[in-house]
Amino acid sequence: QVQLVESGGGSVQAGGSLRLSCAASGYTYCMGWFRQAPGKEREGVAATAGDYIRSYADSVKGRFTISKDTAKNTLYLQMNSLKPEDTAMYYCAGGVSCRIGYLHSTDFGSWGQGTQVTVSS
Repeated sequence: QVQLVESGGGSVQAGGSLRLSCAASGYTYCMGWFRQAPGKEREGVAATAGDYIRSYADSVKGRFTISKDTAKNTLYLQMNSLKPEDTAMYYCAGGVSCRIGYLHSTDFGSWGQGTQVTVSS
């Protein structure tokens, strides 16, 4: 398992942008971002598998972009046009393999500590 450390969360107004970063201690094939709001279940936001596969939750398509710098073992999540409903704790996750869809939390064995994103209206 890899160690994951997120950064980049914060508070913004609706319509604003944030970029989350996740530094990994090593390479892992599947990496993703999940979020959990108070009183809600954890949900997948975006994931990447290998060099080319990207997957997004319908709620963030067109607004969020996942990317990674393989040389730096760093995962990013660029979040634009943020909405109050995007408010949650965001977690970085890593896994050695992931099923089609790529947003199954049970496929990920490594998790970061989370970074809070708060969007005000």
